[in-house]
Amino acid sequence: MATDISIALEELLDKTGADVDFLREAVRALVQELMEIEVTRQIGAARHERTPERKTHRNGYRHRSWDTRVGTIDLHIPKLRRGSYFPSWLEPRRRAEKALLAVVQEAYIRGVSTRKVDELVQALGMTGISKSEVSRLCAELDEMVEAFRNRSLTGRYPYLWLDAKYVKVREGGRVLNMALVVAVGVTDTGER
Repeated sequence: MATDISIALEELLDKTGADVDFLREAVRALVQELMEIEVTRQIGAARHERTPERKTHRNGYRHRSWDTRVGTIDLHIPKLRRGSYFPSWLEPRRRAEKALLAVVQEAYIRGVSTRKVDELVQALGMTGISKSEVSRLCAELDEMVEAFRNRSLTGRYPYLWLDAKYVKVREGGRVLNMALVVAVGVTDTGER
């Protein structure tokens, strides 16, 4: 196993003279090796090894893009003849890591258009992100906001400040001006 890693690192060093992002390639080599180790453990045998403990055989790879802070990495996830394998460190049905999701969600909250979010993602080294992908990623925010709005308030709030601001809101297929009421309650200890 150690020789496989050293061979992969030697290949990576050979590529550094070419137009290669060293950090991205290093991450790709590391995660590929991690997947090979996990599959070997799950199968019960290394590649091309014949053992009585073998549970199944490898059956090629499936390609998947993974957006990370170092850019988009093309993963080759091993397939099995019987059963399935999915990397333990990768979230199912998620193309990007959590740090990237946080960037996209923060931009969305601040009112950045989906086109600008796509440009931001491309500037970070990823392949880009569609409008529907931005909406899907930000759907989690709706759940968090709803949980925040419907939480129970405990304790006393002797001071209450109310303010309103008019904002444009899309409702029923048209854009309306609607008052957004902001309420701030302050406890006896001065906590908001």
